Amino acid sequence: MENPCESQRVAGTSQTGPAECVEEAPSSGSARPGATQKRKRNSTSKETGKRAKVKGKSEPAPKGKKKKARKTAKWNAPRYTIQETDNDMLLLISDVDQYEVQRRTKRRARKVTKTAPRSSTKRATAPKTTVKAERKRDSPPSAGLVGVKLEEQAYGSWGLRLPAEILVRIFQVVISRDGAVPFLCRVSRVCRLWHGAASSPVLWRSTTLGFCWTEPGKQQLLKTQVKIQNTVSWLAQNRFSQLREFALCHWKHLVNYTVQTISQFCPHLTSLKLQDCAGVTSEAFLSLASGCTQLASLNLQHSQVHVPDLISFLETYGSRIKQLLITFNSRVMALINAISKGCCPELQLLEIDNKFVRDSHQLTLCIETLQTGCPKLQVLRLLNQTWLPKVVRGATVFQSGFPQLEELCLATSSSSSVEEQVLHRLLHGSPRLRVLDLRGCYRVTPAGLATLPCKELECLYLGLYCSSNNLTLPKEGSHLLTGRWNCTLLELDLRGQAFSEEDLEIAMAKLTGGEGSSPLRSLNLEGTKVPLSALRLVITLCPQLTYLNLTSCRYLPRGLKRVYRGQEDIQLLYDRLMKSTQVDVDD
Repeated sequence: MENPCESQRVAGTSQTGPAECVEEAPSSGSARPGATQKRKRNSTSKETGKRAKVKGKSEPAPKGKKKKARKTAKWNAPRYTIQETDNDMLLLISDVDQYEVQRRTKRRARKVTKTAPRSSTKRATAPKTTVKAERKRDSPPSAGLVGVKLEEQAYGSWGLRLPAEILVRIFQVVISRDGAVPFLCRVSRVCRLWHGAASSPVLWRSTTLGFCWTEPGKQQLLKTQVKIQNTVSWLAQNRFSQLREFALCHWKHLVNYTVQTISQFCPHLTSLKLQDCAGVTSEAFLSLASGCTQLASLNLQHSQVHVPDLISFLETYGSRIKQLLITFNSRVMALINAISKGCCPELQLLEIDNKFVRDSHQLTLCIETLQTGCPKLQVLRLLNQTWLPKVVRGATVFQSGFPQLEELCLATSSSSSVEEQVLHRLLHGSPRLRVLDLRGCYRVTPAGLATLPCKELECLYLGLYCSSNNLTLPKEGSHLLTGRWNCTLLELDLRGQAFSEEDLEIAMAKLTGGEGSSPLRSLNLEGTKVPLSALRLVITLCPQLTYLNLTSCRYLPRGLKRVYRGQEDIQLLYDRLMKSTQVDVDD
């Protein structure tokens, strides 16, 4: 016969089967039936407890999988915007706010509390009251404290305990050197404290935005335009409340929208730069006139601007503009004529870059007419002008001139045919001139410069930054320059000039004029014939010299032909020269 207890165990239909079978089975030895019944009941209770524990551990498994799936999906969501800076760098602007960071730290804290080990074997045997008391005593800290501890372990405690005001000061030092973008966008992703410090509007007073939303050669989609508009409006509302200087570089679309948004939310804007931009129309100028009443500087170089709209803007609101930077072409002549008629009476800086026109003779005549329309002009820069030599018959010299002019720049990277006649026509009434930049003007002679009415010239640049093989250069007269402005000259550039050794030695000797030391701070003698004796005179007579360029000086020994920066470096050169003179005397 088959035992009914075994059949019930195999079938598994009843939980009370084993207990009933124990009661009917005969006992062996001295054990009592009551004790065996108690032991079996204890064993059944332990088995049911283990099964319950196993079930309790296996139940939250699918919940954990769901949480992981949700977390990965949420983490992979885009939380940044890509832009391009002036230095061809990709910029990531974070879209995560402070509350999102707090929620993340809370979730991390909950995770830490759930996975915390329970190291106490006594709690299982102790009464329930003592277990509750110990749990209250050993309860984990709040979510905020755990988040702070996690950030301290990841980034260190000094960055979290540092006051936000000091962080802002530190960021200002970096911004003054490298710019606000992309530094502030990267720093704001470090931690909550740094995010709050980088969000300070004081740090966003000067900002440059590049364009990197579409690949080269591809059209811009409607979704991309909407993203750009949202990014610009968000920056204007949340970061640009104290914006002073704003620049757009390489924007071919949405220029008017950006300018209108900036003028709507940035009333303190004083400088606007649109470099290599297209599509600047009257809408942008009207928004600037109504929203930015403090605008004083306008830079439109290398941008496609509708010139009639710009002329109408300057005729109405030109009295605010003090700095104007444009690119010279055939259409800009009308703009220069409008300025000469007095539409910008407060203009102090005018910079015209020649990019398309080869002959600047027509520009010379227009610039001379500015002498009556811009009486307060202090800085005049005519960059990359070729200046073909032409004789103008019946040309009259304006008697007023530029009485407030302090800087004249006619520099070019190639050769220019500017002569003394052009300089005298522009500078005959400018006794306050401080800076004269004639780099590339190989036809200007020292004799002609010495007759200028500028008595307090501080910076004189005559360097040649192009090949001088086919150029006719003066070989004498450098001593006329140092003798005329020996008491005021701070910077002198003679790169590539063909002055002789004797002439350069006389010129270096006349730097002081017999009155002690010279105030000269910078001297560029690259590619000249300066001798070793003249070099000793320069270092001896110029104690404030901090920059000395002796590259490619063929009359100097090897080891000395390099650039010297700082007084310590120049002092080492002086000691080396003195040792060489002592060796020569001993020999």
